[in-house]
Amino acid sequence: MADTLSSLQDLKGATAAAASEAPKYEQKLDKFGRAYATGKRKDAVARVWIKPGSGKIVVNDRAIDIYFARPVLRMIVQQPLVIAKRLGQYDLMVTVAGGGLSGQAGAVRHGLAKALTNFEPDLRPALKKEGFLTRDSRVVERKKYGKKKARRSFQFSKR
Repeated sequence: MADTLSSLQDLKGATAAAASEAPKYEQKLDKFGRAYATGKRKDAVARVWIKPGSGKIVVNDRAIDIYFARPVLRMIVQQPLVIAKRLGQYDLMVTVAGGGLSGQAGAVRHGLAKALTNFEPDLRPALKKEGFLTRDSRVVERKKYGKKKARRSFQFSKR
């Protein structure tokens, strides 16, 4: 910091200048016109590509209603599109690996939200407010020695 602040007025001017230097997010596309992002949840990792289209969602070379058979999982995957009011406007190509179906759905949701912000940076505040851009850091707790599971003890018997 080259200049020192000597009064409160200088501090007020410095904060106003710092506020105007907020990061500007730009559109990031590959050579095919797609936006890419990686999403993670528990042990699942999802790679998501989006491009303008008719709303077709393909997960691991299968349709979404075949891969995520439960309606709740499909709803979780489509939440960022619903919040952004872009349902049916983008084609999604997703590869997901690791974990179970619930973790995979959460990973796809995380990756889709990040890819939407790469395609349309103006959607970032709405998606961030809903918490879709934050990686859910909760993972399975490890098993401790002397315990049956992570916290479960063996059955106690007095005799």
